[in-house]
Amino acid sequence: MDIKRISRTLANTVFIGFCFLVTFIALAALAAILWSLIGQGFKGIDLNVFTKDTPAPGSTGGLRNAILGSLMLCGFAMLGAAVVGVLAGTWLSEYGKESPYARVVRFMNDVLLSAPSILVGLFVYELMVRPLHGFSGFAGAVALALIAAPVVTRATEDVLNLQPTALREAGIALGAPRWVTIRKVIWRSAGGGLLTGLMLAFARISGETAPLLFTALNNQFFNWNMTKPMSNLPVVIFNYALTPYDDWRRLAWVGALLITVAVLAVNTLVRAISSEGDK
Repeated sequence: MDIKRISRTLANTVFIGFCFLVTFIALAALAAILWSLIGQGFKGIDLNVFTKDTPAPGSTGGLRNAILGSLMLCGFAMLGAAVVGVLAGTWLSEYGKESPYARVVRFMNDVLLSAPSILVGLFVYELMVRPLHGFSGFAGAVALALIAAPVVTRATEDVLNLQPTALREAGIALGAPRWVTIRKVIWRSAGGGLLTGLMLAFARISGETAPLLFTALNNQFFNWNMTKPMSNLPVVIFNYALTPYDDWRRLAWVGALLITVAVLAVNTLVRAISSEGDK
């Protein structure tokens, strides 16, 4: 008995030690990445980054067009993803449930969740860019929306499934149609969770590069026209990081830092909203 107890204790200690080691390695890698981003990125931040457009090599410039272009692309993408994702997630939770068709939709949504983003970019390229003979901001927004929509759908379904059945019964008992109960009772009760899903989807697409290379491409100048190629931070970082020009590499580090800070801020806000919802 003592030998068995000692062996179990030893195995448990080894397993816990291995978990600590793996966690330490993961955190050390994350810390090294953040340290590199902060050290290299902060050195290049100045007022020009936010007030001037991407420059030619050796010229003074910034990332204004790339920052605003990324915000426009992600904004239009989230408009489409929010409508499709929330409605699809609502249907799966409130109407489809475990029906055969709902299972198929749920399975396809899970497939899209894990689909490589470059495949989405190629699909939109064949759908919008090649037939129209030109890259555009709208094509980039559609590609990002296709990546974000499955995230919103899954989050919406999970959040609505957590709402008490008594809320649905109370609305129906008062004579309200089912869709009114969902819109005025269930959605309001799950508002924090729905917002969390939207913010997670935004964080998911904010750093995507591959789909934008096939759709929005890039633009050295700023423009509001979504039917033309549009500058964006991920592609600017990709292009500038590969060049031999020090000023362009400096802007690539700054762009990477800006995206990282934005994603960390969104995730921190999501945690705060989730904590408020649990109280």
